[in-house]
Amino acid sequence: MRIAERSGSVPAESDETYFLSADGDNVKVRDALVDVKVLRDVNPAGLEQWAPVMKAPFPLSTVDVAKVMDALRVTPGAPLRGGYGLQELVELLEREGSGVRVVRVHKRRTRYKVEDCMAELSDIAANGKATRTMAVESENADAVVRAVEALGLRGYANMSYPRGLAMLIDDVPERYAAIDVGTNSVKFHIAERDLAGSWRTYADRAEVTRLGDGMATTKRIGEAALQRTIAAISDMATEAKAKDVRATVTVGTAAFRLAANASEALAAIRKHCGVQIEILSGDDEARLAYLATIAALDPATSAIVVFDTGGGSSQFTFGHGTSIDERFSVDVGAVRLTDRFNLDRAVSEQVVREAMAAISNDLARLDGRSTPDCLVGMGGAVTSITAVSLGLADYDPDLVQGAIVTAAEIDRQIALYRSLTAEDRRSITGLQPNRGAVILAGACIVRTILEKLGQDRLTVSDRGLRHGLIAERFGQS
Repeated sequence: MRIAERSGSVPAESDETYFLSADGDNVKVRDALVDVKVLRDVNPAGLEQWAPVMKAPFPLSTVDVAKVMDALRVTPGAPLRGGYGLQELVELLEREGSGVRVVRVHKRRTRYKVEDCMAELSDIAANGKATRTMAVESENADAVVRAVEALGLRGYANMSYPRGLAMLIDDVPERYAAIDVGTNSVKFHIAERDLAGSWRTYADRAEVTRLGDGMATTKRIGEAALQRTIAAISDMATEAKAKDVRATVTVGTAAFRLAANASEALAAIRKHCGVQIEILSGDDEARLAYLATIAALDPATSAIVVFDTGGGSSQFTFGHGTSIDERFSVDVGAVRLTDRFNLDRAVSEQVVREAMAAISNDLARLDGRSTPDCLVGMGGAVTSITAVSLGLADYDPDLVQGAIVTAAEIDRQIALYRSLTAEDRRSITGLQPNRGAVILAGACIVRTILEKLGQDRLTVSDRGLRHGLIAERFGQS
């Protein structure tokens, strides 16, 4: 966290008591003062405006007790009186059967000045459970957004302190999300970390939006493709929020690196989805894909090559076990190849040969390399080929992960796809319908990679860039 680079105040410690209602309302007690605030507004950026309605010392007056009960939405069963101290207030709420929980908090907090905002970093223990929080406050909402950015906290969900306390004491697992906006599809992954620090998949899906449709000719992201992509990202961002995701990292790949109108497309996505996309370099794509594969397959220290074919580019990483020797990206992708050779329709063997010759030429960087001990493929083309080979009517990541696909099987599928139109390919068991247009190109790329690297088979990884992002940004699994 970048706050460590700044000078802060002398740390202060305090003991506080929070009263939490089942509906998210709260009352705080600190330094013998009862502090009541209510949520007034939430702006489009998700920033919350809390307004003070009471700050009173003990013993509380009858009016003050009534304000506390009202703030917690508790209806008294008997007339209220004044003179309540903290313990009497606790007993009153318990006696009323209000469902209000009492949380004892010890807090060590340090304050900083960031972009004209007050930023408070706190280490807390709530009912014996520890966590760390960062609060950024200002009457200027734009200043808060700038401060969050300056602190490197883009993508983290804004969460009220009481809600965070409730999640902590309820042992709600930490959830983090990654959205990978690719040239052909938008992939979404939520990972949940348990109390022991292990990860499990909470949600994982992809939506084919073909953002790069037509880019081979126009060099621009088309409006229809952009709108499909905006709709997918918006749905995923909304789902992440609904599932209490702590932070979401959203990245873009080849289409945004290559499109002449990439800045306009990024601005439109930010406007409509409230999401700012981080553009990854090809090298970063390759590195993260390798990281995801190593975490999932745990290969030995032998020579390994990991490749990830996308809609606009393909990434390659050469390594030995967990050590990366070389990584690079090549502008060879299924969407671009489909547009170039019209591979979304039935084509002759000659057209396939011409497409594969072009792929071979574009993949010249693979020429002359030693045959690896293990070749691992990932990405939509590879997993689709695998699902078709296994005849999976319903995609099962557990069956796809670690599967072996042979060159002969890829040749069989190329012959099948080239004989059908994109519409006819939709009936093939195991093939996602929206991938029908680009699967022939993807299979040609994968087959050429095997030939270049002297392999007759590959190991399949269902993990990908989005999994690597989670591991790198939010902790290794």
